[in-house]
Amino acid sequence: MQNYKHPIPIKELIPDRQLLLVSPKRRGGLILYKRYHNEFAGPGAAVGEPFDSDCQRVLPVGNLELLHPESDKKRQEAYLIRRQWINLTQKIIDNPDPLQRAQKILEQFEGFFNTETVIQIPDEALALLVGVFPHTIRLWREGLGKSA
Repeated sequence: MQNYKHPIPIKELIPDRQLLLVSPKRRGGLILYKRYHNEFAGPGAAVGEPFDSDCQRVLPVGNLELLHPESDKKRQEAYLIRRQWINLTQKIIDNPDPLQRAQKILEQFEGFFNTETVIQIPDEALALLVGVFPHTIRLWREGLGKSA
């Protein structure tokens, strides 16, 4: 699946908001645009209903492939993995320093994907993942946050 520089309507990837899972065999994921924040669903995570009824747009990242769960067991595993991705992001959000949150989300994404992929992700998408302003993400991208 191609990378996007802007979010697209969720219905383009998840028709009828069905339950799908991000392929665990690829380095891809979805940034899900919720009303007041974003969530990241990485490899193995469930996406669609019931988690994302409030999601309007998504941003595919990396080598994304969406699959239908093959069984109830796979569906349950995907639910647990989605929870793990949320918990990983929550650990970053728990840091009270916005510059450190920006640093950590960029480090996590660059470690998981690669620099070329992360460069394509809009500042706003990353900022809404960890509760900072897009400008704070931009500071770290430009190397200015490191001296703060």
